[in-house]
Amino acid sequence: MDVELYVYDLSQYSVALTGTQIDAIYHTAIVVGGVEYYFGQGIQTATPGSTHHGRPMEVIHLGKTELPTDVIEEYLGSLAEVYTPESYDLFLHNCNNFTQDFAMFLVGKSIPEKIKNLPQTFLETPFGQMMKPQIENALRGVTQGNGTTSGPMAGASRPSPRAPVSAPQPPAAAPPSAAKVRIVNNLSQLEGELATASNSCAVVFFTSATCPPCKMVYPTYDELAEEAGDRARLVKVDISTAYDVSTKYGVRATPTFMTFLKGQKLDEWSGANPAQLKGNVRMLLEMAHPAHSHQKLRLPSLQRSITNFVMYKKVPPLEKLVQKLPVEFREASAIAPVIDFVKARHSGEAGKAPAADTPVPDLHAFAAALRSSYPAIPADSHFAVVDLVRLLFLDPRVSGYFAEEANHDTLLTLLSPLATDDISSSPYNLRIVAMQLACNLFSTPLYPGQIVSSSPLRETCLKLATNALLDSQSNLRVVAASFAYNLAAFNHNARFDGKPDPLSEEDQVELTASLLEAVSREEQSPESLHGLLFALGLLVYEAPLDGSLIDLCRAMDVSQTVKAKAQVEALRKEALLKEVGDELFGKGL
Repeated sequence: MDVELYVYDLSQYSVALTGTQIDAIYHTAIVVGGVEYYFGQGIQTATPGSTHHGRPMEVIHLGKTELPTDVIEEYLGSLAEVYTPESYDLFLHNCNNFTQDFAMFLVGKSIPEKIKNLPQTFLETPFGQMMKPQIENALRGVTQGNGTTSGPMAGASRPSPRAPVSAPQPPAAAPPSAAKVRIVNNLSQLEGELATASNSCAVVFFTSATCPPCKMVYPTYDELAEEAGDRARLVKVDISTAYDVSTKYGVRATPTFMTFLKGQKLDEWSGANPAQLKGNVRMLLEMAHPAHSHQKLRLPSLQRSITNFVMYKKVPPLEKLVQKLPVEFREASAIAPVIDFVKARHSGEAGKAPAADTPVPDLHAFAAALRSSYPAIPADSHFAVVDLVRLLFLDPRVSGYFAEEANHDTLLTLLSPLATDDISSSPYNLRIVAMQLACNLFSTPLYPGQIVSSSPLRETCLKLATNALLDSQSNLRVVAASFAYNLAAFNHNARFDGKPDPLSEEDQVELTASLLEAVSREEQSPESLHGLLFALGLLVYEAPLDGSLIDLCRAMDVSQTVKAKAQVEALRKEALLKEVGDELFGKGL
């Protein structure tokens, strides 16, 4: 892409605003990819030449950039944290400072010295010192502009979900052991670090104790190490003491940087330029870890972390619920305090929040009593017991206690009898509250990890969900889709943060197959279809393109299955049909 510098002369405003003719007041912008970028009210964008400054007095061709769009977007996201509306200073932190940083990143070339140095040259004169406050106040509105503050690379295929200019999001934090600069003292240590990064990438910063410019970029290098996390090794070596390193790599000046990709040297440069350093390191990371093709699609529902899980908080008439429990059960010494606790938590006045500070009863005694008595009580009371536990699990203190592996047997006592191949063997009301209880396990961040790591619990919950997804009762299908969404969202969040999938590929394939079958059967419930499509999208988004999950979707022709739902009158208004069906399944597979 061509990179151009647009130069505007604002000196025509000087007499009217300050009473004094000033020979030159430069405003500059960078044009790349058909978008004009400039700094005023933050980083702003416009169609080239369409800003309130009119036509540029000069257009300077700076060169061409081969940087990928995603890398440019990410860099602009980092600049947005520095070039904020509040940080604007007409003389010390202005549009020309921004274009200088952006130009160095894109093409490694400075803007003209007469523009870059004009503010300092002016301020060094007595007249400049005298006029600074008046000029600053008078020209602030002119120079800061009124363009659009928006995502970078307007006109590209999508705004980056991870680093939009308007709301930059730093990359997910890596483990502390990986998010730091590695200090090496000799050649053996350096070669060990490079060997560790032979399947990814590495950056070596050659510095020395007597190098002041090196110290200028230490903070930037530390930030890049934290940003890269375990995706790269960022190494620092002092060649004033590590003579074997300087001899091996022929380093004669500091700071010098070398990058390595997949074990091979890629690039080398010298100089303390933070913008160049950031650009080169981020390009290296992009080359070593190319972005998934799904990131280029328009999927706003999926290109984010999911912060809300679906839980079932509706409180039935508690006295009626308690009356459905056998007398000997509800009056047992370990059960009665739990019933009182649920009443205290959920029987407050309308409009008031539940009493979260209500003391928790003896959960150990309750769990033991539940395990021993539940199988023996009449089957028609099972619904009331499970519904009581559903309400109980809305308190994260309670669900957190039962998330401990030693306490899984209590939950399995309630759920395992329902996880059978005969989906009609248990009453509908029991199956739906059991599925709602499974959703409420997500009231604590402790439980989802236990669901996927405990084989009996995972198998039970998946069996419950896959059976319920194909049930004839639409309300039960909705709840099952909610649980599938919760589980898919938990897996999606880990994947979105660059962590391994918590759900095994086998479990993802099993759940996806059930969701696809449920979508193909759904003909009446928009709410159910919404949950099914959302869960499917979360499982498929950024899944390995050569993996079994994508193979399954292709084999089952998921795109056509979803498109067919748009022909059903009751379902055609569902927004995810377009986003997930047309965009993700139509273009992403």
